[in-house]
Amino acid sequence: MNSSQIQTSVNIGVDVGKANLDIALHPSGQFYSIPNSEAHIRRFIKILKNYDIERIVVEATGRHEHALVQASNQAGLPIIVVNPISVRRYAQAIGVLAKTDRIDAQVIAKYAATLKPEFRPIPDKTSQKIRDLLARRAQLMEMSTMEKNRLQIMPKSLHRSIKSLLRMLQSQIETITRQIEQEVANVDHWRTKMEIMTSMPGVGKVLAYTLLSELPELGSLNRKEIAALAGVAPINRDSGKLKSIQCNPVFKRFYERLKAQGKIPKVALIACMRKMIVVLNTMVKNQESWRGEMV
Repeated sequence: MNSSQIQTSVNIGVDVGKANLDIALHPSGQFYSIPNSEAHIRRFIKILKNYDIERIVVEATGRHEHALVQASNQAGLPIIVVNPISVRRYAQAIGVLAKTDRIDAQVIAKYAATLKPEFRPIPDKTSQKIRDLLARRAQLMEMSTMEKNRLQIMPKSLHRSIKSLLRMLQSQIETITRQIEQEVANVDHWRTKMEIMTSMPGVGKVLAYTLLSELPELGSLNRKEIAALAGVAPINRDSGKLKSIQCNPVFKRFYERLKAQGKIPKVALIACMRKMIVVLNTMVKNQESWRGEMV
């Protein structure tokens, strides 16, 4: 690497795999592939610190990006975790259809340079732990649903086995839920936000936990900013969300009105969730509990 390369401002795209990190630098076109391990990441970060970096962009993969994100954040490097859907749409827009690890990394780097995604807070250890617990709870809930479905279709001779597994899964769900509650109780600002958010009908503890972990900016942005962020945040919009809307008479009327106007249920649900997040943002920002006329 020469001095001109080091002085040139760069955007970096990282394609994350379980075993490797494929790293592209834009506009130089440099490419690296390193093992996805803490030791190799630490060594590579020492190299990256020699560059004038605008952004390092990595897709949210669920787990495999965590070591890179935490190490980069601790080193003071400008790393951003983005929704993979946003990158995929960008690739389609610029006509990139081929998929290899190298091409994916180059697309992410161009995405970083062109669209300049905004920086978001990197979760602290407590927030990350709560995220992990929520992910595990969701997995257990999914397994429980699958077993309940099997109970409806399998012969009675197998019901004892299924019911035994369901009891075990329920016990695990309750244990994980208690762990989440304990973690939240230890963080003052989370506890305060929880009390405000759960005052809204339809917002239970699990939904509030999820929103707080995925949208740490809640309460610090204006209506336009939080609405835009809610549109790109990697939040599951299906699990439990319709139930939340149906439990709140104000949002239920809004949902039914959208469907009457011809909106398909999924689109109407997303619009309601976005509106709900905007209202929750206002509540947290103003430190006030739910009032129906807020909508």
